[in-house]
Amino acid sequence: MTVLEKTAEATAVQAATVEFRGLRREFGSTVALGGLDLTVQPGELLALLGPSGCGKTTALRMLAGFEHPDSGQVLVDGEDVTAIPAHRRDAGMVFQSYSLFPHLSALDNVAFGLRMRKVRTAERRSRAAELLELVGLADKGERYPHELSGGQQQRIALARALALRPRVLLLDEPLSALDAKVRLTLREEIRRLQRELGITTLFVTHDQEEALSMADRVAVMRSGRLEQCAEPAELYGRPATAFVAEFVGTMSRIPGTLVDGGVQVLGRRLPVDGDAPSVSEVDVLVRPEAVAVHADDASDARVVATAFLGATTRLTVRLADGTEVKADLPAHETAALGAGSAVSVSLPERPVLVAERSR
Repeated sequence: MTVLEKTAEATAVQAATVEFRGLRREFGSTVALGGLDLTVQPGELLALLGPSGCGKTTALRMLAGFEHPDSGQVLVDGEDVTAIPAHRRDAGMVFQSYSLFPHLSALDNVAFGLRMRKVRTAERRSRAAELLELVGLADKGERYPHELSGGQQQRIALARALALRPRVLLLDEPLSALDAKVRLTLREEIRRLQRELGITTLFVTHDQEEALSMADRVAVMRSGRLEQCAEPAELYGRPATAFVAEFVGTMSRIPGTLVDGGVQVLGRRLPVDGDAPSVSEVDVLVRPEAVAVHADDASDARVVATAFLGATTRLTVRLADGTEVKADLPAHETAALGAGSAVSVSLPERPVLVAERSR
């Protein structure tokens, strides 16, 4: 049996259902959580995504037992753990700052929780060695934190969180302190391990790309409230609110007018996706890949900027009314569309998201 198979055998049966029921927490006049209701399924990786101060870390700390709600409940497999101390919650946590003990070797850092639980020396060193192998650091067991790179330290922190065989794994912005290349590598490794171990995981991040690429579902939060929880493709393609649409990915706002049966925008009538505001003057929200741009000498719209993105080029087009629209086109189609080019802009014949006009 491989190390991964042994670790998976020990953790898969412990994958838990997590529920937040009506969680509310205030700090003075600031509402950190305004009644959060959310369920995480066994073995799921759920990302809590949102801007700073939206309540995502507060929710994670409540599950860990580091914070307590003013009202509401935290349940694990149906058991109310709201009042249970952190050390009895069977949750492993990885922090942004690694939080390794500088005077302990990598192996002893991984084994620290086992030592606190009075696991025998031979057993804890064996389990710590297995976990170091699991995270690709089998040859670094005798190194100290200052002798390891940031990515290696975060792997040690992950191994330490798994050492106690937790029912839930909590990741609080674990990649934000790393450089881009290491961040991408660790993103893939964490996702692989989580899937193979089958452990229920909550991942806090403000990075939409991390959330969309790693999570089974993404819960977008704003000002202490849940805006939408959905699979990445649904979240991106069918955002429930204007905030989600603009926070997750790039979105342009184009002025339009609600008419019977749809919205009039860029000279054509399009169907509306979802509920429409109760006002007639609206903004149509569109992704850059949904915008078509063609050279048109008779048009008043102009390309004002271009950005090479590899296979695509992003054009920023300023319409006659001053609205700027972003469009992603195959790079080979934009060779003749530089800054100052006259162009026409159109949208596909499909339902669009509309919101109250922002200006």
